[in-house]
Amino acid sequence: MSRVCELTGKKAMVGNNVSHALNRTKRKFNANLVKKRFYIPEEDSWVTLKVSTSALKTINKIGISAAIKEAKSKGFLK
Repeated sequence: MSRVCELTGKKAMVGNNVSHALNRTKRKFNANLVKKRFYIPEEDSWVTLKVSTSALKTINKIGISAAIKEAKSKGFLK
């Protein structure tokens, strides 16, 4: 499975390693993802999501139900 956040759609970016001599080589900046289980009381079920750590902060702030609803409206979650 690809390294993409299931709630925010964050994925790897491409950039450069820059040496002291300013030589540039391509590199990837991966998203900071964690696999986490969440309990959804409305459905009385557990769901496992691969989310970024910034999405975890959003879930703590607005709740898992609101975060899933927002991700579905943006098309990141089925």
